[in-house]
Amino acid sequence: MSFSRPGAVDLSALAKPSQPPAGQGADPGASWIVDVTEQNFQEAALEASMQHLVVLSLWSARAQQSADFNALLGRVIDSYGGQLVLAQVDVDANPQIAQALQAQGVPLVVGLVKGQPVPLFQGTAEEADVRQYFDQLIALGAQNGLTGRAAPTGQATPTPEASEDVVEDPRFTAADAAFAENDFATVVAEYEKLLAQSPGDVEVAERLAGARLMARTQGAELNQARQVAADTPDDVAAQLLVADLDVSGGHVDDAFGRLIDLVRRTSGDERESIRERLLELFTVVGASDPRVAEARRSLASALF
Repeated sequence: MSFSRPGAVDLSALAKPSQPPAGQGADPGASWIVDVTEQNFQEAALEASMQHLVVLSLWSARAQQSADFNALLGRVIDSYGGQLVLAQVDVDANPQIAQALQAQGVPLVVGLVKGQPVPLFQGTAEEADVRQYFDQLIALGAQNGLTGRAAPTGQATPTPEASEDVVEDPRFTAADAAFAENDFATVVAEYEKLLAQSPGDVEVAERLAGARLMARTQGAELNQARQVAADTPDDVAAQLLVADLDVSGGHVDDAFGRLIDLVRRTSGDERESIRERLLELFTVVGASDPRVAEARRSLASALF
């Protein structure tokens, strides 16, 4: 995935282009929303932005406000009748995209104009403000010769009144609120309390492993961490940090290989701490992932 991220672009000074009003000529039953993954990012987002404007919405199910905000974004996008396409990115399932955009939290909304990212806003916003941002993005697109309209991708997003109520697990309310504020220390503490109450709860264990990973990597810079690890190959903490960052960035095999090699070269408490970190990263990646099964076999060989 190729992605460059320039500095923030100030759209406030741009005049609105002479475009049809939002929604003019639009099919009221049509929708312009797609789910983007690391596998289809090149085609569905970057290449698509060469033909029409794309709006990336980075979100997480663990931050309820970002999931809810996607519904508002979808309704607004659909009203533009194809001038914009909303590309929704689940950052938990697609960490490489979040890393490429240097996302520090969700929701994060970024425009794509001919393959180039245009930061719009982070956090939620009122509908009127969202429309203003989108109008300005359309103006920027017009200035760059990008005035195409996309074909519909599906049916329109239901209005809030027509949507079915989603039942949220009340156990996760405090953790979700902390996640929305990027307060990963509190998120970890909340999940630790839940796991202590229900030690066999797989969902809680998975959420805790993911939260710990985010807490450990928050603010870390991959290239700098790699350099430190290369300069100090026996520094266990340095190697663990790079492995964490690699898993966050989708380089799972590199992370597992690094730590399994470290297991072979250590003993005692150091080796146990590495083994425990590997087991936690296995949980983050997922027990059904074939890379986890292979790494488990390699870890067993390294230990015994």
